[in-house]
Amino acid sequence: MKRATGRGGGLRMAVLAVMCAGAIAPAALAADEAEGGDLLYNGIRLPETWPPDRPLSREPMPAPWLENPPEVIPIDVGRQLFVDDFLVQETTLTRTHHAAAYRSGNPLLVPDTPWESDTVSQDQPAPTAMVFSDGVWYDPADQLFKMWYMGGYVKSTCYATSQDGIHWDKPSLDVVPGTNVVHTGHRDSGTVWLDLDEPDSTRRFKMALREDGGVLTLYFSGDGIHWGEPVGRTGPLRDRSTFFFNPFRTVWVFSAKGYEGGGLGRYRHYHEGADLLSAGAWEEGQPVFWVGADTLDPPRADLKTPCELYNLDCVAYESLLIGLFTLWRGQPTDRAKPNELCIGYTRDGFHWYRPEHTPFIPVSEHYGDWNWGNVQSAGGCCLVVGDTLYFYVSGRKGVQGSPSSGVCATGLATLRRDGFVSMNAGETEGVLLTRPVRFSGKRLFVNANAGGGELRVEVCDTSGAPHPGYTKADGVPVRADATCAEVAWNSGGDLGVFAGKTVRFRFFVRQGSVYAFWVSADENGASHGYVAAGGPGFTGPTDTVGRAVLPRHGL
Repeated sequence: MKRATGRGGGLRMAVLAVMCAGAIAPAALAADEAEGGDLLYNGIRLPETWPPDRPLSREPMPAPWLENPPEVIPIDVGRQLFVDDFLVQETTLTRTHHAAAYRSGNPLLVPDTPWESDTVSQDQPAPTAMVFSDGVWYDPADQLFKMWYMGGYVKSTCYATSQDGIHWDKPSLDVVPGTNVVHTGHRDSGTVWLDLDEPDSTRRFKMALREDGGVLTLYFSGDGIHWGEPVGRTGPLRDRSTFFFNPFRTVWVFSAKGYEGGGLGRYRHYHEGADLLSAGAWEEGQPVFWVGADTLDPPRADLKTPCELYNLDCVAYESLLIGLFTLWRGQPTDRAKPNELCIGYTRDGFHWYRPEHTPFIPVSEHYGDWNWGNVQSAGGCCLVVGDTLYFYVSGRKGVQGSPSSGVCATGLATLRRDGFVSMNAGETEGVLLTRPVRFSGKRLFVNANAGGGELRVEVCDTSGAPHPGYTKADGVPVRADATCAEVAWNSGGDLGVFAGKTVRFRFFVRQGSVYAFWVSADENGASHGYVAAGGPGFTGPTDTVGRAVLPRHGL
C-alpha cells in the first residue's frame, strides 16, 4: 500500500487517540492493519492503493463513504455537518444548500499604491491587489488577520494586516523599503500557509509561488515577511497550481493544474507527502488525476462552453475538508473570464462530493462591479469569526469590450458558521435518525435555528429505541437561534454514561433548522474540530474553546 505519514506519526497517532477515547476498539485497529487499509478518524477505511488511480473522466466523482459507510462512525473530531447523508440513516427533514453572501462595502482591499498600479493585462491598465489563492489567515501569536496577495498584475507578493478582518492596513516594510512588498519578481498563482503545528519557528509560514520556469518555488519564513532563498521546487506543472495541508492524515497535498485537449480541458492532479518538500517532488507518472468539472456543471447560456476546473483550494473545517472549486465557464471576447466558485466536501481527502453545482460565490453579471470577472478563492479558504465564516475572494472589474482583467481587488463573502447545509422542518415536525455513532464526550451541542419553533433530541440504542431518561418527552426543547446550543434532558443530560458505546441520535425539529451536532467533553462546547484559517479566540488549528470564541463583529 502507498502510505504517507507526517509529524508525530500522523494517521497511526490519530487512530490511537480515537481508540484510547473509546471510539474504536483495539480489535478494530488490529483488523485495520491486517487488511492493510488506513482507518481514518471518522471510521472510513481507505482503499489498498492510495491515492486511487482514476481515469480521466467528466463523470461525477463517486463518494465511497456514502456508498459504503462505516458500521459505526466515531464523532470525536469536530462538528458533524449534514452536507451529505454520511451521518443520516433516515429523515423527513428537507435539506437546503446555502451560498455565501457578499458583504456590503466590497471590495475591502484595492490597488491604491504605485507598485500595485503600474501593470497591464491584455494591453489595458490592470491595477492589482487581489488574492490569487495566496492566503488569508488569523495569526494567534499577533492576534491579527494577515493577508498575502498579488500586488500589481503578476508582479509581486504583498502583505496586509487587519484587527477585524474588514479594515486592512498595508504596513511599510523593509523587503522593498517603503512598501508592503514581501516578495519581488514575476509570479502567477501562489499559496501561503500558516502552519501552527510547525515545531521550527523559522518554517511557521510556507509559500509556493509559480514563478518563471514552469514549477512552483517553495519558501519558508518565520514571520511571513522575510522569505529568504528558495528551499525547493516542485516538478513541472501548469499555472494556477496550489497546495494545502490535510491534518486528518498529516499530509501536504499539491492541487496541480492539468490540461487535456480532448474535452476535459483544465482539471486537477493530486500529489501528497509527509512534508511540503516531499509533497512537491514527484516522478514520472505522478501526480495522479484527481478531479475536474463534471457533466452536472451547467454551461453558461451565453457561451455554451463546457465547464472546466480552473483551481481547487482546500482546507480542513471541523470534521471534513471543504473545497472551493473555481469553475472556468469559457472566455468571452468582450469581458474577463466569468469564473466563479462552487463548493465541495470530502471525508477521505480525495473523493469529492458536490451536491450543488450552482455557484457558492458567484461572479457579478453587472458591468462596473468589482467582481464582474474571474472570482477566485484565497488559500486557507475561510476563517471562523464568531458565528460567521469569512470567505475572502478576488474579483476583476474588467474592461467592457475586452478580455482584460481591469482593476483586480479583494472582497469578502460570509456564511453562518457550519451554514453550508441545513436540515429543515416547518409547522409539521420533522425527524432525523443518525447512523450508529460513538464518542468520548458527555455534552451534546447543536448549531440550530429554532428561534421560532423547537428542537428536541433522543439518545437511542442501535435499533432506534430511546434510552430511558433520554427520550423526546424527557428532552428540554432548544428554542433559540444559536451556533453552539447545549441539548439537555430532565435527567440532567450527561452523556458520559454512553461514552465508548454505540448509540444513535434522533432529532425532532419543528419550525426550525439544524446545521450540525457534536458531543463535547467541555461545558463551553469545544468541538476539537479544525477551524480552517483560524479566527479570533482560537490559539491553534482546532476549536478548543467553544463558546469562548469571540462574537461576530465588523459586519
